[in-house]
Amino acid sequence: MDLVLVNPGERTRIYQGLGSSLTAVEPPLWCRLIAGYARDRGWSVAIIDAEAEHLTPDAVAERVQALAPALVTMVAFGHQPSASTQQMVGAGAACRAIKECTPDRPLLIVGGHVAALPERTLREEAVDFACNGEGPVTVVGLLTALAAGGNPDLSAIPGLVYRDGDAVRSVPPPPLIRDLDADLHGNTWDLLPMERYRAHNWQCFGDPGGRQPYASVYTSLGCPYRCTFCCINAPFGVNRYRMRDPRAVVAEIAHLHDTYGVKTFKIVDEMFVLNERHVAAVCDGLIALGLDLNIWAYARVDTVKPHMLERLRRAGFRWLALGIESGSAHVRDGAHKSFDQTEILGIVRQIQMAGISVIGNYIFGLPDDDLESMRATLDLARELNCEFANFYSAMAYPGSPLYAQAQERGWALPDAWSGYSQHSADCRPLPTEKVSAAEVLRFRDRAFHEYFTGKRYLDMITQRFGRDTRRHLEDMTQHHLRRDLLEEAFGQPTAVAAA
Repeated sequence: MDLVLVNPGERTRIYQGLGSSLTAVEPPLWCRLIAGYARDRGWSVAIIDAEAEHLTPDAVAERVQALAPALVTMVAFGHQPSASTQQMVGAGAACRAIKECTPDRPLLIVGGHVAALPERTLREEAVDFACNGEGPVTVVGLLTALAAGGNPDLSAIPGLVYRDGDAVRSVPPPPLIRDLDADLHGNTWDLLPMERYRAHNWQCFGDPGGRQPYASVYTSLGCPYRCTFCCINAPFGVNRYRMRDPRAVVAEIAHLHDTYGVKTFKIVDEMFVLNERHVAAVCDGLIALGLDLNIWAYARVDTVKPHMLERLRRAGFRWLALGIESGSAHVRDGAHKSFDQTEILGIVRQIQMAGISVIGNYIFGLPDDDLESMRATLDLARELNCEFANFYSAMAYPGSPLYAQAQERGWALPDAWSGYSQHSADCRPLPTEKVSAAEVLRFRDRAFHEYFTGKRYLDMITQRFGRDTRRHLEDMTQHHLRRDLLEEAFGQPTAVAAA
């Protein structure tokens, strides 16, 4: 075997008890993309999905030892940009286990977090190399150098971060791959345990059996926006937005449906509903297939075009996730989300009238937040009454503008990478000038409980999806998470929190 790619696990530490049944288990996008890029160039490849297969770090190391690859690559990309840093929990543990088991096996680490902090990652983790870009070119370049034998010139490998005695050297990353369908097609589904992936619980409200089989596909990489809290462009640079050919996307969905029976999909793009021509072409292709699909994707309030909604629904889009973020116009402006309350309410209602459910995403503890503005955010969420809501605490994720701001101002950051998980015991969000980190976290947890136990919300869910879905949500709100920060500040050992 030439190359083994590892998708790290550690769901229990990241999600506590929620990871066993409520969270999604997604196919690892960047493992697929790197595998396809390497395989197209003649290298033999295997993928170890530790998350999907519930593998311990030691079990990962044993598989690596059995496969005996020329290069192991730990792929620490999250299933959304903000999840990349929390992936370092499992990635770090697996790297240590691999090095203990096979200390001479070359080990490279890539990912969004790694690209944001490449030199630090190399110094702190049990790896031989790190990558300061998106990964595929660096992986194949290193494979080629290792295969040549002797003393390879590491400085000639684009994007490689390596040790040179006591110094750390960083080679500039290569230009971004432009032809996504030729070079980053990701058609390596045969390397994955397809029977193990499952959708989010909310995507299958009214149809719980629809959570499996499940797959996620991408139609674009990067994002043209610069939200202060987002780290999506860390591996790509600023405004590096690239799109696939819609025909290739439709063909991939058809392949997954026909080969694996998948009807439930996620569009991985950070912003799918953006370029109208692109979205329309994907929709028209899916409509022509005539399949009964359940797809969800991300959108922005200011990118959703009402005349596109009927087309999206006919194509199989049943959920759109909107980054509403805050109920305060002042706080939204500070996060570079400039649209008003009337626009938000109008777009949400138009989406729902088209037969598409809405996930509202909200953040507590953005830099301009205080208790009053956080309350305004929760009040807005309850007024909108979306079919689902995600409540987040603001985090300064490495690679985001907020992280640079936090470092400049000396704000306290989590002690460990697990502290960047929204659901971990050691979760530690950012404080604001007016609200402590503990107050932000407590407000977030109480907001979740208030929203999902609200009578108006539960009555709407019963009408839309039936009593079984209501009972499922009532059971969901009984899950308790340990919060070390709340116990430390308020003597509260547990809090009800979201899936």
